[in-house]
Order: sequence, then C-alpha cells, then structure tokens
Amino acid sequence: MSPSELLSGLPCADQILEGLQDFHAGRQSIPACLVRIARPRLIRAGLMTDAAPRYDGAELELYRMLAHEGTRAHSCYNAILRELISFEHALDHRLTTSDL
Repeated sequence: MSPSELLSGLPCADQILEGLQDFHAGRQSIPACLVRIARPRLIRAGLMTDAAPRYDGAELELYRMLAHEGTRAHSCYNAILRELISFEHALDHRLTTSDL
C-alpha cells in the first residue's frame, strides 16, 4: 500500500504527504514540522525509517514559523496540533483494523 493510499481520507493527510517530501528533501516547512512531531507514529506505519533523524524542537519551530507568517500563531498552532492528533488517532485505527 502506498503512503497516499494509507493516508487517504485521514485528517491533514495532504500536509503529512507534503511534509514527508519536505522532510526527505531537507526543506524547512510547516508540513515538515508536523512530520517530525508525528515521527514515532509514522515509523510504526512504515512511512519513515527509524534511521530518520530525530529532531526534538519541532513544536517550537512550528510555532516560530506560524508567528513569522504573521498569523495568529497561538490559535493556529493549537488548531494544527489538534488536527495532527486527530491524524495520529485515525492512522492508529486504520493500522489496527487493516491487513497491513
């Protein structure tokens, strides 16, 4: 099953797919921050290898990027993290109920 098939229909799946591309290309972006935050779940799902570099400052980097964009950083940060949590729960559910 391809990553896009596995993630199809999940909350923020498009951002995660974009983030995986950015992460592997070494680009700094909001989607890449989401991938770094979700790293353990993405490894369990087979979407990243355990050899992927660990980065512990992803949440702070995400907040800084949102603030730099001139958005209401605090509100956007909280909304994005809620959506990421929904993604993680939905991914876990899909993995436990599928024949992967």
